Parts: sequence; structure tokens; C-alpha cells
Amino acid sequence: MNILVTGGAGYLGSVLVNKLLKNNYKVTVLDNFYFNQFSLADSCKYENFELIIGDTRDEALMKSIISKFDLIIPLAAIVGAPLSEKVPKLTKEVNEDAISMICKLMSKNQKMIMPVTNSGYGSGKKEKIYTELSPLNPISTYGVTKVNAEKIALERENCITFRLATVFGMSPRMRLDLLVNNFVYLALKEKKLEIFEGHFKRNYIHIQDVSDVFIFSINAFDKMKSNIYNFGLEDANLSKLELANKIKTHLKDLKIVQDDKRKDPDKRNYIVSNQKILSTGFKTSWSLDRGILELMKGIKSINNPNLFVNV
Repeated sequence: MNILVTGGAGYLGSVLVNKLLKNNYKVTVLDNFYFNQFSLADSCKYENFELIIGDTRDEALMKSIISKFDLIIPLAAIVGAPLSEKVPKLTKEVNEDAISMICKLMSKNQKMIMPVTNSGYGSGKKEKIYTELSPLNPISTYGVTKVNAEKIALERENCITFRLATVFGMSPRMRLDLLVNNFVYLALKEKKLEIFEGHFKRNYIHIQDVSDVFIFSINAFDKMKSNIYNFGLEDANLSKLELANKIKTHLKDLKIVQDDKRKDPDKRNYIVSNQKILSTGFKTSWSLDRGILELMKGIKSINNPNLFVNV
């Protein structure tokens, strides 16, 4: 199978691409290398790896290459609520308009597997568990564009979408703005976590499991196509305060301070059911505890403020 991964040099892409190559898929990455990252260095040794430096918004470029691929995995995106509010026009162009254009260029036989986000559930009702059939209520530019992109993609029969929980774990293109990664970084560097609106709940998933579920869905595509799947750890619907206390079990000297005055600009707060993906037979391998221990090892060597930029 010949696969195109847009944004393949990013946080998720640099992990997924390497796994695809190890599984003998032919992989082409399209990325603009905005951060001059060197995250695909380990992929270059594979003969079945190709690289295109470019932008998914470039219609002429996309039109010239799209027909070559059996499967498209569009990862290129402006990610996260804070950044999307700073650059709303660019966010719509990359997250929504580029997906619409790619879908129009694809033939009906070409397949797509696309990550979106469970942040589309917005600020949920207390103790309600959100499934793939629950109403969507995105409350950020990021959430709105991803919800719209998912709708566009699913108009094609040959598509699977994953509403990802907040991803955590080490990556060649590391991000420290993601909540678990950020909390572990601050816990190690400052020995203190300041928690505000600590009751807000999120769901979490390790980056290795995300890559694995993509490969699983390639192999089970005909059974899974035309469906949406929430994807997170079923036992990791945790509040920010619960997450901080989980980290404290591994860092006994961690001080947790609750700030009742500060407000979180990201008002997402929901509990998500992941039973639908579990019913396919897929099993996650990375618990939250295992991921925290991995991050504690990996973050020791990190001293780069640019890793807090969430693109």
C-alpha cells in the first residue's frame, strides 16, 4: 500500500511514519518543516520512504500527487485551542479548507484515515458520558474546524475518523504544551504544579497507541470504514487535579497548589466512552502510569522553550 501522510514530520506523524515503514508500507510525507525539525531522520534509511517539502493548501501540488496514493492520512493541522485563536484564518485554511480540497481531488476508491479531536464535545454536562452519537458543541476555533473537517471527510464512503483524546508521550518532534507532557515537565523542572479549574475533565491516550490504532484500522479498513471512533484510555477520564495527583505518585516531593482565582481559557470538560473502538478488538498498550514514567526519562534532557509551541 502506498500512503501519503501530510504533516508527517510533526508530533504524531514522526512516530506514525516510522511504524508504517517498519510494517513495510510505502510512505510519502508532505510537510512544510515550519520548525526546521529533524524528526524524520530515522525514517530516511528506509527505501520505501519519500519526502515532499510543501503545503497542503497548495492545490496545484496536491493535484499533481494525490492520485499516486492508496491511502491518505491528513495530519497537517494547526493544533490546540490557544494557537487556533491567535491565527483563526490560517486554522480554517489548514484544518478545514485543505481537507475539503483533498477530498475533492481523491477518487472514490482512495482511502482516508483522519484524526480529529474529542474536544468537539466542548463543555459537557456533568457526569454525562459522551459517545460518538452524542451532540457536538465545539467551543474553540480548533474544535469547530476539526468538527467541520470530520463532516467533510465522512461524506466519502472510504473514510475512518478518530476523535482523539489528549495525546501524551515522547516523540522525535516533541510537544510540551499537551497537558500530560506539560504537567510532567513542570513537575520535574519546578517540583510544583499550580492547578486552576482543577475539576475540568479530559480523556488521554498515548502517542504509541494512536499510531498502533492507525495501523490496526488500515488492516481492518473494510470493517471500520464510514465510522467515527472515540479513541482514548477508558480508565483515563481524569480531572486536572486527578492527573496532578497521579503524577505525584511517581514524584513524591511534588507540591500541588490549587489556584481558585485563575480561569482556564480552554473550557473543555467531558467524560468520553471509548467502547466502540474496543469492540473492534483493538487493545491499548500504554497506561497513563507507563507514559508518565516514559516522560520522566525523556524530559530530563529537554531545555527548549520552542517545544511549547503547539503546531
